[in-house]
Amino acid sequence: MAWEVTRTVRVRLDVPDDRKSDLHATNDKFQYCANRTADWAWRYPDEDCVTSKSEAEAAIYDDLREEADYLHANLVQKAIKRATDDIDNCVDRLADGETTSKPGYDTFSIVYDKRAATYYRDKVSLATVNGRVECEYDLPDDPDGAPHGEYLLNDDYSFSTSTVHYDSEADKFYLHAVMERELDVERPEKAEHSNVLGVDCNVDDHIAVTSTGAFVGNADYLNHQRREFEKRRASLQQTGTRSVHLTFQRIGDRFGRWSRDYLHRCSKEILAEAKRHGCTHIAFEDLEQIRERISDGKKFQQWAFRELQEQTEHKAELAGIVVETVEPSYTSQQCSKCGCTLDENRDGQHFQCLDCSYSANADYNAAKNVARKLALKLQRGQKSPAGGAFCQYALKSGTMTVNATDVASDAYVSAERESTDKPTASAVGS
Repeated sequence: MAWEVTRTVRVRLDVPDDRKSDLHATNDKFQYCANRTADWAWRYPDEDCVTSKSEAEAAIYDDLREEADYLHANLVQKAIKRATDDIDNCVDRLADGETTSKPGYDTFSIVYDKRAATYYRDKVSLATVNGRVECEYDLPDDPDGAPHGEYLLNDDYSFSTSTVHYDSEADKFYLHAVMERELDVERPEKAEHSNVLGVDCNVDDHIAVTSTGAFVGNADYLNHQRREFEKRRASLQQTGTRSVHLTFQRIGDRFGRWSRDYLHRCSKEILAEAKRHGCTHIAFEDLEQIRERISDGKKFQQWAFRELQEQTEHKAELAGIVVETVEPSYTSQQCSKCGCTLDENRDGQHFQCLDCSYSANADYNAAKNVARKLALKLQRGQKSPAGGAFCQYALKSGTMTVNATDVASDAYVSAERESTDKPTASAVGS
């Protein structure tokens, strides 16, 4: 079955000096159109907001074409779409009881599709208010292994709708090139074809633990490196010289690259575990819910969770493995064997059920609960859940099956046949 994957590559543009002002003028008009659309479409709380691009175009497109003189017609349409899409997201947040407000646009960000831009492997031609400007890519000397070589210069990938950005501090323009490719890989079509790997992410101890008993990475080590960076940053901030500022930027970039590479290796370990056990899905806890459970003082862990999940999703996509999220309530307290839910079941890294006496590492127990939640979610998603089909989640030895009866009652199936071998620790960060 063919399916599409996308990757975004950030590449610096070599814009001729005498054409930079044309891009800035184009952005001004693009943002004007987006703001005008937001002003027209945002009607909360008195009326329903307009979230339809076609409705907005029918009402204000002609006016915007006249007001944003010389702006390419497609860029006007893209500005309208940006505003209506953002308002649609705002409406969803309002429906969920969250606080939000009308979107506003004051940064440099222009959306280009193939009608307003012509993409090549070494350059791009962009429509501006003063005709086209041709910008060559500033590529690394050795793009092999970098996103530029893997996606931008790879003929297997084609260009899709992308965005142009501007870094005012460095006075540089960037293309965020969206690259698309169709892959012919096997993906599960029905719940009975599914086998889920559960992943529990952690602030302390190991970064992630899987339902198959693999301990991945070292969260304490990652936190230690971050604290050392923050200590050095605090020391440098006491001196306000230009040299110190540049040093601060360098070590910040260095730490960012190091931590992303560390999480890259962890995500590779998770994917390898999924492949080893023939998994079709990988389940993480929902990041929005995780954010609510972690204090503001641990935003770094929130970033690490998101980065790990996104990197895993990118790698899994190429392997035909689906990454999904589940609501995380009670995954830490619930017994993965009998379903008993008591706060007292967990004591630090040790889990012992007060009902059935099942004992295990607490994060491993949580990972099995995460896996089971997605298995049940997939089962419920069938058109005929009572038809006897089933889906599974992977354990240290073998799999556990949920069927129509489990879905109807949320019953727990005994895991007594599960191997009692100790979970395996990953070499990453150990």
